[in-house]
Amino acid sequence: MTLTTLVMPDALGARISTEARAAFPRECCGLIEGVRTGDAIHAVAIHPVHNVSPHADSFEIDPAAHLRFRRIAREAGRAIVGCYHSHPNGRPSPSPRDLAGEADFVWLIAALDAHGAQSLAAFVPDTSRWHRIALEISARAA
Repeated sequence: MTLTTLVMPDALGARISTEARAAFPRECCGLIEGVRTGDAIHAVAIHPVHNVSPHADSFEIDPAAHLRFRRIAREAGRAIVGCYHSHPNGRPSPSPRDLAGEADFVWLIAALDAHGAQSLAAFVPDTSRWHRIALEISARAA
């Protein structure tokens, strides 16, 4: 079944916004922990990680952190279901530098411009292109 929706508590969205602003003009990044239910991913936690990319306009998640958080999620009966990163250029869409990852792995992009305006968008890759999916931000905790 194809993913169509990322459901996220507003507190997690707010944390990502704070990280994006703190990292500006560099990109922030992290991992999304959650569960898949049918065609939706339900985010329950985020794990900020150090951006190890030497370039200000890209991100790279530390592989050791990725493995550590996968283990933590698995021990809690969940999984790392996606990643997030910011785009300090104000565009909430995958850039040419964003690489297509594994299918059904959500990429959440926090676009931030120089004035602090932000928008969030979620995508999943397939072998040839990105698909935007619905992003539901809820006041209820996961």
